[in-house]
Amino acid sequence: MSQLLNYKLEGSGQTLVLLHGLFGNLDNLGLLARDLVKDYQVLSVDLRNHGLSFHSDKHSYHTMAEDVVDLLSHLGLSNVILIGHSMGGKVAMKVTELIQARVQKLIVLDMAPVSYTVHRHENVLYGLQAVIDAKPSNRSDAISLMSEHIEIEGVRQFLSKSLYRVNDAMAWRFNVDAIIDNYWGILGWHTLSAIEVPTLFVKGEQSDYLLAEHQADIQKQFPNAKAHIVSNTGHWLHAEKPKEVIRVIRNFI
Repeated sequence: MSQLLNYKLEGSGQTLVLLHGLFGNLDNLGLLARDLVKDYQVLSVDLRNHGLSFHSDKHSYHTMAEDVVDLLSHLGLSNVILIGHSMGGKVAMKVTELIQARVQKLIVLDMAPVSYTVHRHENVLYGLQAVIDAKPSNRSDAISLMSEHIEIEGVRQFLSKSLYRVNDAMAWRFNVDAIIDNYWGILGWHTLSAIEVPTLFVKGEQSDYLLAEHQADIQKQFPNAKAHIVSNTGHWLHAEKPKEVIRVIRNFI
């Protein structure tokens, strides 16, 4: 048996599985989980190399999806609804391909089933490396080191949630080396054969991750897909407009 992912399972009823994005952890979709747990069983997961889950040199969508399938089997869960944001959206799509009969519905938050060709995280990776190199002794020093590379305060705050203390220095919970080594694979994508599971793609209006030009790729891989645009939001639509995203999810479920 391979190593199991760290997870949190709450509530009762139909199981919803929440999968976070790059540099995240199972708390990232906590705003969604806290609402949905009133009516559903919610499984929140730390993907490999993130949160409290195990570290590995391998970080492909196939391996990440297999981790989730192993966890679902371990917990005896089938007939699930998968909800994934960003990288977690791609993991959710791959899980659906692997166990199509066990997935009732799929919801993808601001991610397309395509390869992206532009490096989007250079400044983030420099900021993470600066913290690794300098070994700051507290969180605020780590954040100020990041600020030399990462302009947006919200991004620094988000990343800082994955800092923890090792001996006398701050370190990252996610596996920075594995993310750097596998970065183009994380941006990449192997086209899936057509999946009939009812699927909803939710786009942040101002985000460029999910675009009109991706429509053909989506329809080829997910012929049973619908789309919904959340206005005045970027890539972090669930953090910017949680009520609206929750309403969209509940309507689709």
